Amino acid sequence: MDLALEPREEALRDEVRAFVRDNLPESIRRRMIAGTELSNDDRVVWQRLLNARGWGAPHWPVEYGGTGWSELGHYVFQHELQAAPAPMPHGYGVELVGPVIIAVGSDWQKRHFLPRILNLDDWWSQGFSEPGAGSDLASIRTSARRDGDVYVVNGQKAWTSYAHYGDWIFCLVRTGFDGKPQAGISFLLIDLRSPGVEIRPVITIDGLHEVNDVFFDDVRVPVENLVGEENRGWDYAKALLGRERTGSARIGMLKERLRHIRRVAADMASDTRPDPAIDEQIVALEVGIQALELTVLRMLACEKGAASSGSLQTILKTAASELLQKESELLLKVAGPHALRYVPDQLGEGWNAEPIGPDWAAAVAPVYFNWRKHSIFAGSNEIQRGIIAKSVLGL
Repeated sequence: MDLALEPREEALRDEVRAFVRDNLPESIRRRMIAGTELSNDDRVVWQRLLNARGWGAPHWPVEYGGTGWSELGHYVFQHELQAAPAPMPHGYGVELVGPVIIAVGSDWQKRHFLPRILNLDDWWSQGFSEPGAGSDLASIRTSARRDGDVYVVNGQKAWTSYAHYGDWIFCLVRTGFDGKPQAGISFLLIDLRSPGVEIRPVITIDGLHEVNDVFFDDVRVPVENLVGEENRGWDYAKALLGRERTGSARIGMLKERLRHIRRVAADMASDTRPDPAIDEQIVALEVGIQALELTVLRMLACEKGAASSGSLQTILKTAASELLQKESELLLKVAGPHALRYVPDQLGEGWNAEPIGPDWAAAVAPVYFNWRKHSIFAGSNEIQRGIIAKSVLGL
């Protein structure tokens, strides 16, 4: 069911739907519906189509390429892309490092990086987590010691998504070694092609290469690549992660996946006896998604009224990650043994010489395994519940 919108946002919704319908390449559309991984080229093609339309980074200030939409307008845009489904603007560049550069970056950084982020001329990765410094991000040990007009960087970043595609990585590095750990962290932009950078693949449980370990061995980074002030990186990272958790709600995606589950469950039930338990779980998911959407709208209302929405952001991230995982679990149940199609090497030569089961089932198990990460990244749900207990319940 569509939201009741003001005329301006209703017109925007129709405009976004028409743009996606007329411009999204069919090959990307098929991959999005199936839930299979997009290629690097797929993401570049779509980001450049959005950028050409003026939607490469809608939430940025107008002078840097943004749209000037209302908060509800931004939500409508996100919702419609996810519900189509179509890819979102490139997350690490547009959603994360771009706003930090806009807020505290130098004039040179804005001139050089922002147009390239909009057009995805540079592929960005996020260098925050380390072995022993995940949810406890203040424990990072990757160091950047000043040596004249460069920083010399040594250390390791973990779980670095798509660094194997990467051109640049924005990193939290330790530049101060006295006092509180948070007080000695800086925000540094590092060229991944620099001497001393090594990227090692990490193959995850779904069998895919999405994340990496990134090692820095005396990597020399120009001082001009420091964003904002030295030792103020913790403040910038908190603002950035707040954006990441807000974007983690993925209401449109949740709705689209639920429609997909309804559709394929009906197809499977036509060949077997309907399972009332499946229907009950679909209804429960629908109720959860509606509750989450109302929470998002409450958060937008708080922002409009200049009230604090930090606690709501935390709730969004936690609730959305669990709903996404429940959807992947239910789709796995609907697929049943057909979900085994993605491991042909373990089932014997020639087992799939003839088509087995519906085409959509091939991506079900990889997605199920991959989405285990949603309750871990951007602050694990255990940490988020601690924040909720303290800031909302006063415990």
